Amino acid sequence: MNYKLKNLYIMKLTITVATLFLIFNVVVSQEVNQWRGTERTGIFPEKDLLKTWPEAGPELLWSLENLPKGYASMSSSDGIIYTTGLVDSTDVCIAVDITGKIKWQTAYGLAWNQSFPESRCTPTIDGNNLYVSSGLGEIACIDKNSGSIIWRINAKEKFEGKCGDWGYAESLIVFDDKVYFTPAGKKTTIVALNKNNGKTIWQSESLDDYTAYVSPLLVKIGNKDVIINVLANNLVGIDAENGKILFCKDYASISNEKSVSFWEGGPFTNTNTPLYENYHIYVTSGYDHVGVMFKISEGLSNLSVKWIDETLDVHHGGIVKVGQYIYGANWVNNSTGNWCCIDWKTGEKKWDQKWHSKGSIISADGMLYIYDEKQGNVGLLEPNPEEFNLISSFKIPPGKGPHWSHPVIYKGILYIRHTDVLMAFDIKLK
Repeated sequence: MNYKLKNLYIMKLTITVATLFLIFNVVVSQEVNQWRGTERTGIFPEKDLLKTWPEAGPELLWSLENLPKGYASMSSSDGIIYTTGLVDSTDVCIAVDITGKIKWQTAYGLAWNQSFPESRCTPTIDGNNLYVSSGLGEIACIDKNSGSIIWRINAKEKFEGKCGDWGYAESLIVFDDKVYFTPAGKKTTIVALNKNNGKTIWQSESLDDYTAYVSPLLVKIGNKDVIINVLANNLVGIDAENGKILFCKDYASISNEKSVSFWEGGPFTNTNTPLYENYHIYVTSGYDHVGVMFKISEGLSNLSVKWIDETLDVHHGGIVKVGQYIYGANWVNNSTGNWCCIDWKTGEKKWDQKWHSKGSIISADGMLYIYDEKQGNVGLLEPNPEEFNLISSFKIPPGKGPHWSHPVIYKGILYIRHTDVLMAFDIKLK
């Protein structure tokens, strides 16, 4: 090979390797392995997304109708979308390919059998396996490629769990060799199961509380991996290694004059994954129950209240932190609510804006995506603490019932679910 050809060959090889490296990293960075993104913050790592949408909304790539009914969100891996739904009295896990066709569907546990039985668990992906919980507290590990069940246990029965009026709604945490679940009740609070066979590794002490509807958060605090969860009454932090309760605070008792009684829904109906940053935890729930910023002591043994806010009582649409501000929708009543921004450091209200109704919120590429739960309006919002700056919006066409599923962004596609319909919208900047 002559000198010029040799250099050309090396240059082409270098470009090819570099291109493959970039593609690999893009694919890895875009995986959505659990509830509300890779860290459960509602922040998705996507880049180069549209900053405005056409008047009719972004292009609808496909719409899958007659999906088993559910309010669950979606996770994704290797181009496949995973979610859960309800068939008769059973929760099922579903795999949907990139063209909108169901690849497989597997029944894995008994669904909740009272009010609002539709599934709410988002599958957690770990390697080749999915981990799911059912409305009546059954836990299953499923092969993500074939849909076959690897192991399954009735965790509510085994650990004598106690849940609220809408069953279990937890999306599971998987970390190292463990999968975590919150049965609550008189026997334990949180348990760790071997992710390979479902056998018990540890169970924490009981707080004699019952589970709410929160999917917990796993964070690193100092040198410890800590599970943060909100039960019906208590905010709790548990050592992920051994199940020791590190800190606990009665969140339900922190109140104001507007806080409503149990019979109206609060303050025990907690649904939102908390936010954590630098020894601080922000917790919010609906029904005029206050939001609270807690400070964790350096020894991780105590929580103190830093500030209380009466603005952002999020029903079940989640919250996101962008810069030094928290965004979400508050609860005016069960039918409506406003979109809000508060200061992370002080809890000060920046704005409180009516836009259709309350709903869910996520963020990606420096923008906010909001999804009205009443009529299905989707909005693209600039995260601006000075004003509610709506850039674009559209209304999704199909489906019935409340719009309670949280949106997901995966490989430049915005996935919106409306109970029994899953839609894929192209929001990639061309």
